[in-house]
Order: sequence, then C-alpha cells, then structure tokens
Amino acid sequence: MSLRHPLSKAKGLGSAKDGTGHWWSQRLTAIALALLTPWFVFFSVGLLGAGQDAVRSAIAQPVSAVLLTAFVLSLFWHARLGLQVVVEDYIHGAAEIALQVIIKFVYALAAIAALLAIGRIVFTA
Repeated sequence: MSLRHPLSKAKGLGSAKDGTGHWWSQRLTAIALALLTPWFVFFSVGLLGAGQDAVRSAIAQPVSAVLLTAFVLSLFWHARLGLQVVVEDYIHGAAEIALQVIIKFVYALAAIAALLAIGRIVFTA
C-alpha cells in the first residue's frame, strides 16, 4: 500500500509532448505522396520502352526534376516515420534504440543516393 496520491504516481508517465509533430509530419508527407504518386506513375508509364537518352532528358527537365526530388524526399521521409512507429510499438529495450539509429541512417543514405542520382542526371544532361 502506498501513501502517495494516484495523481502523483501518474505524473511523468503521460505524453512526451512530441507525438503531435510526428503525426503532422506523417500526414503532410502522405498528402504530398497522394499528389505526387499519380504524376510519378504517369511519368514512368510515359517512359516505358524509351531509351536511356530519352529517360535522361525527361528527368533533366526542370519541372520533372523538381517533382521527382519532392517525390523521393517525401517517400523516404514518410517510410522512415512509418517504420519508426512500428519499431516503437513492437520492439523494446536496446534493440529498439539500435534499430531506430539504423533506420535513420539507412533512410538518410538512400535519400542522399537518390538525390545524387537525380542531380547527376540533371547537371550532366
């Protein structure tokens, strides 16, 4: 039996005050993907059967390059946020921390690689 009031036991066990930012980021990237995915599908289907030079010149167009960059960034950010939630919900202890760090590095490296590939195409076309 404890002489502490139930309210004093509960203090400090509530919200960490950062879930709202995560929630907003995930919703905004979802909206961006909802708008950019149809463009990406249309763009990709339009390039089916095209040669390498045609694909490079299509990606090198300023509007296409900007939209493709926005698509890649929002895709990787949204995927990282979603995987972070899965790890937070189902994995605990040291493995959770290790996986969170690995996930952040892997997604950061993948986004950098994609942006460098787009940049290389744009600036060498």
